[in-house]
Amino acid sequence: MLDPSTNNELPVIPAKCYFSIGEVSELCGVKPHVLRYWEQEFTEINPVKRRGNRRYYQRHDVLIIRKIRSLLYEQGYTISGAKAHLSSNNAKSDSSITKQLIHQMIGELEDILELLR
Repeated sequence: MLDPSTNNELPVIPAKCYFSIGEVSELCGVKPHVLRYWEQEFTEINPVKRRGNRRYYQRHDVLIIRKIRSLLYEQGYTISGAKAHLSSNNAKSDSSITKQLIHQMIGELEDILELLR
């Protein structure tokens, strides 16, 4: 999903279900106000909102935000170009995100298995 060089610069996503806007900001290297703006521009970003309109992002939201960051900041896309790229590659993105999540889960399960032995 991201270029390998870019992926090394960003921190590893912890094994959590929900992330606050501050955590996502640190994980993706983007300020919170930019995340709120992208949320309005990109329908793919859909955090859960709880009391007081607090945003809680899921793992797939973080992966999509990283993809958007890569498109805008490293590959030079405009907002409208990034939207078009995401919509045209939506099926491909979904499968690559799913594959990445499955590989990460397998690694975590193998770590748990080693701890149990």
